Amino acid sequence: MEFMKILNNINNKIATVLMTVIMVVNFSSVAYSQQVTKPENGIFLLKGATLHTVTNGIFVGDILLKDGKIADIGPSITSADNAVKTMDCKGKHIYPGLIDSGCRLGLVEIESVSVTNDFNELGDFIPHMKALTAINPNAIAIPVTRTNGVTTVFSKPEGSTFSGQGVLINLFGYNPDQMSAGAERVVMQFPSTGRRGRWDKRSEEDITKDADKALKNINDIWESANSYIKIDSAAKAENKSWATNNPQMEALKPVVQGVMPIFIEVNSKADIEKALIWVNEKKIKAVLTGVAEGWRVADKIAKAKLPVIVGPVLSVPRRANDKYDIAYKNPSIMSKAGIKLAIRSNNAENTRNLPFEAGFAAAYGMGVEEALKAVTINAAEIFGVADQYGSLTKGKVANVIITDGDPFETKTQIEKVFIKGWSIPIESRQTLLYDEFLERSPGLR
Repeated sequence: MEFMKILNNINNKIATVLMTVIMVVNFSSVAYSQQVTKPENGIFLLKGATLHTVTNGIFVGDILLKDGKIADIGPSITSADNAVKTMDCKGKHIYPGLIDSGCRLGLVEIESVSVTNDFNELGDFIPHMKALTAINPNAIAIPVTRTNGVTTVFSKPEGSTFSGQGVLINLFGYNPDQMSAGAERVVMQFPSTGRRGRWDKRSEEDITKDADKALKNINDIWESANSYIKIDSAAKAENKSWATNNPQMEALKPVVQGVMPIFIEVNSKADIEKALIWVNEKKIKAVLTGVAEGWRVADKIAKAKLPVIVGPVLSVPRRANDKYDIAYKNPSIMSKAGIKLAIRSNNAENTRNLPFEAGFAAAYGMGVEEALKAVTINAAEIFGVADQYGSLTKGKVANVIITDGDPFETKTQIEKVFIKGWSIPIESRQTLLYDEFLERSPGLR
């Protein structure tokens, strides 16, 4: 009897706790549901703003957004459509939405909590694994990122030699397919001849051996891919089918054939030089990513005519004898060497800091105009979507931001964001919490 009495007390306490949790959750749902604003679709005429077109100068004028596109842009636009929603933007600035060329947004919730990370699959040769299938459209960091003017990102896998296919996504949609911006790229980690961190106790000899072994593995895979393509081509030429189910080789086919560029992650001077030789030998299209020591070999990269995605810019020197600001100057040095360059945050929760990554690059020699290109039109060109993104141009996708100043400055407010023509509310977990506690009811427990 005593045991049953104790058990009943425990059950009562558990029930009380559960009811408390349910009440808190219900209250929170009611409180927040009243604040969350739905995106608005329609025809929008933005009038009288300073338009930073990126590719066609800066001027005061109007821009018309209709059916998800920039329907018109010019000094003065009128519309007879009764459905048009006119916004007075005098004194404001309009830019194309910013593009982050490399991050883990949508694949990570909290980087320090491994079960919330989905950017690193098992296996060393998995070029067929698509990041798009793992994108979480409801990731908390997505609206946080939008409020800083970032509308499009390249979300990429990491962790192995051929870690999969990253994807360019717009930061609005109810499922990954709706978010896709139409560009997927195979990501490859070039063998590193440096230490992986302070904990790496390998000898110089072992480091070299490991790098040589990794490069041999890549070359073996390349030979297999070439053989696969030859067999496949021969079978198709004879109108014959052959028994095969090799998604890895199918994913590499457009890369090996030179149809699609491969994104090669490489950072140290020696590794960049080896990567340039490797790309030239394979006669393929490539984009170098990371490129932390690109400033040391900028002339060689420029001569190879390879685009670069650099970042993070907000970083520290890789070597003890490097100048404190070399990470900030790196984009400028490469850009001035004639390299087509885009900037990435290489982050997840803090992808929102992309404008400030570009701002530091601008302040340390790149200039505002080139830095803006690095997060708009240059990025779009590198991903092969410049006909749709990267500038304020008639016919392009209506990814547009309205600001009260330079988006690279922390004091600037992003006042309006449009993605694919939808007016996206400037709301995030942070703004909702701010509003909730700013207007909290005294005495509420």
